[in-house]
Amino acid sequence: MMPDLGKYADAVLSSYAVSIVLIVALVALSIRRARKVKAYLAEIEERQKNV
Repeated sequence: MMPDLGKYADAVLSSYAVSIVLIVALVALSIRRARKVKAYLAEIEERQKNV
């Protein structure tokens, strides 16, 4: 059930679409960065064990 947005429907729906895309992109980038940092920290810890 979508409310009647009248002449602003295109603007409102495109704003929702852009917002959703940006949120998904930010989450994906955050997860990617977290994995890189986790791998980097694991590498550092492994080097410290060998010292």
